[in-house]
Amino acid sequence: MSHEPAEPRSSNFIRDRIIEDLKTNKYQGRVQTRFPPEPNGYLHIGHAKAICLDFGLADEFHGHTNLRFDDTNPEKEDVEYVNSIMQDIQWLGFHWDGLYYASDYFDQLYEWAIKLIRDGKAYVDDLTADEIRQYRGTLTEPGKNSPYRARSVEENLDLFQRMKAGEFPDGSRVLRAKIDMASPNFNMRDPVMYRILHAEHHRTGNKWCIYPMYDYAHGQSDSMEKVTHSMCSLEFADHQPLYNWFIQQLGIFPSQQIEFDRLSLTYTIMSKRKLRRLVEEGRVKGWDDPRMPTLTGMRRRGYTPEAIRNFVNAAGVSRTNGIVELAMLEHYVRDDLNKRSPRVMAVLRPLKVVIDNYPAGQVEEMDAVNNPEDAGAGSRKVPFTKTIYIEQDDFRENPPKGYFRLSPGREVRLRYAYLVTCTTVVKNDQGEVVEVHCTYDPATRGGNTPDGRKVKSTIHWVSAGHAIDAEVRLYDNLFSKEDPDQVEPGQDFTANLNPASLEVVTSAKLEPSLANLTAGSRYQFERLGYFCVDPETTPGKPVFNRTVALKDAWAKVEKKHAGK
Repeated sequence: MSHEPAEPRSSNFIRDRIIEDLKTNKYQGRVQTRFPPEPNGYLHIGHAKAICLDFGLADEFHGHTNLRFDDTNPEKEDVEYVNSIMQDIQWLGFHWDGLYYASDYFDQLYEWAIKLIRDGKAYVDDLTADEIRQYRGTLTEPGKNSPYRARSVEENLDLFQRMKAGEFPDGSRVLRAKIDMASPNFNMRDPVMYRILHAEHHRTGNKWCIYPMYDYAHGQSDSMEKVTHSMCSLEFADHQPLYNWFIQQLGIFPSQQIEFDRLSLTYTIMSKRKLRRLVEEGRVKGWDDPRMPTLTGMRRRGYTPEAIRNFVNAAGVSRTNGIVELAMLEHYVRDDLNKRSPRVMAVLRPLKVVIDNYPAGQVEEMDAVNNPEDAGAGSRKVPFTKTIYIEQDDFRENPPKGYFRLSPGREVRLRYAYLVTCTTVVKNDQGEVVEVHCTYDPATRGGNTPDGRKVKSTIHWVSAGHAIDAEVRLYDNLFSKEDPDQVEPGQDFTANLNPASLEVVTSAKLEPSLANLTAGSRYQFERLGYFCVDPETTPGKPVFNRTVALKDAWAKVEKKHAGK
C-alpha cells in the first residue's frame, strides 16, 4: 500500500464521487486507481498533483493504486525515464500495488481491434495525416467520410494483419474507429487507433511495427486492470466520450474517467517537450538541474516530499484550470524546512574582521542552538577567535539611513558570541574595504547586555582559523516572466529565460561543524536561507545549493487575506 499522508485533506469533487460510488456499491465497494505516466521524460511538479490524487485517494479509502507506464510511443521512450519515474514516486512517499505497462496489453489490444473491424466499427485508411486533418472538418463544419471508410470487413482484416506483418512503410496506413464524422466532438470523428511505426520498443523489441494510439490503449488498459476511478487532467475531458465508446463497443469492465485541473505555476514551464529542449540545448545542466521543475531537480535543490505533498493538498482540486503562485510552493518548502533543518553559520561573501583587544591564540567554544523549532535537536559548539569573517553586506563604511549593522563607531551583536564595535577599516589600492577592526566587550559573552544597553542588529560570523571553504550555488527563477510562454512575435519561451537564474559563489566560509557532509542533507544558513548539500560534493570540497531564501512573500499574502 501507499504512504499514509499525515496532512489534513481538503474536500474535493473527486473524493465526493468516490464516496458516492461506495454508497451505491457501484464497484462492489472497490477503489482502484492508477498513475499512468509516459516514460518520455522526467516527472515534474505538475505530475506530483496527479500522484498525490491517485495514490492518496486510494489510500484514504483502503483501495489500491497501479503504476502503469503508457509506453505506446517507442521513439521517445527510454528505460532511463522508467527508472526515474519509479524513484520519484517512492521519494514522494508512495508505493504502487501493481506495476504494469501498456505494452503488456499489446496482444489483447490487437485482438480487440480485430473484433471492432469484424463488427464494422473500425477500418484501415490510406489517407495521409494531412488528408485526415482536412477530412476532419472544422469547429463549424462537419467532417467528411474517407474514401476508404466503406472497405469491406474482409479487406480491412487483410490490410490490418498485413500492417502488423510489416508489409507497409511508416505513415502509409492507419486503423481508424468508425464513429461519426459529423460529431460536434472532434475526438469522435473516426479517431486513429493504430499507426505504422517500424521502431524498436524498449520492452517488446521489434515484435511490433504497429502501435496503438493513447486514446485507444488507455481506457482498455484501465478496464483490464479494473480501474474504478481513472483520474486525468482537464484536457482529456473531450476524450471521455471516446474513452466510454471503446469500452461500450467491446463490452468490457466499465472504468470511469474523471477530469481535474492541471497544476500550473508562475515562472514555470510544465511541458515535457519544452523541458527536454532545455536539457538538449544545454540551457540547463540536465533533468536534475535544481532550477528545473522536475521532481529530481527539486530533490537536488533540497525540497522535501512532505513540503510538496502539503503544497499539492493546499492547492486543491477543481474543474477549472488556473495558475498557482510559485511563492505558495516556496512557502510550504520553508515551512517544512524550518521544522527539520539544523541551523548553522555560513558566510557567502566574506569580509575579514579582526577583534583587536581579543587575546591572540585564544579559542572559545560558543553554545549554538541547532534548531529553535525542535527542542530535541540540542546544541553544538562553535569556535570563536580573534579573526572572524562576516558578510560583506553586514558592513557599510558610510551607512545609509536605517542601516543598523556594522559601521564605524557602531556596536553590533555577534550571534552566540559578543558585542563588538567597529574602530577602523583597511582598504586596498582601489579604495575597497578589505578588513575591519573592532573591539569587543568581554562582559557580553553569549550576546548578553548586562547593563541593558540597546543593540539594534545581530549578525552571523565564522571563525577564520576554523572556516571550511565551500562553493554555494544561488538559484533564482529559471524564467523572468510569470508566464514564460508570453513572448514577442518570432520568439519562443526560451526568450524569457532568466540570465541571473544561477550565481555560483566560490568563496563561501562555513563553520567547522559542516566538515563531514552527506549529499542531500539540508541546513538553514542563519539569516541567509535554506541550503542542501549537492551530490557533486567531494571530501574537502563541499557544494551547497540554495533551496529557498528566508523571505516568505506568500506568508504575507496569506496574513493579509486572513485579516480581511
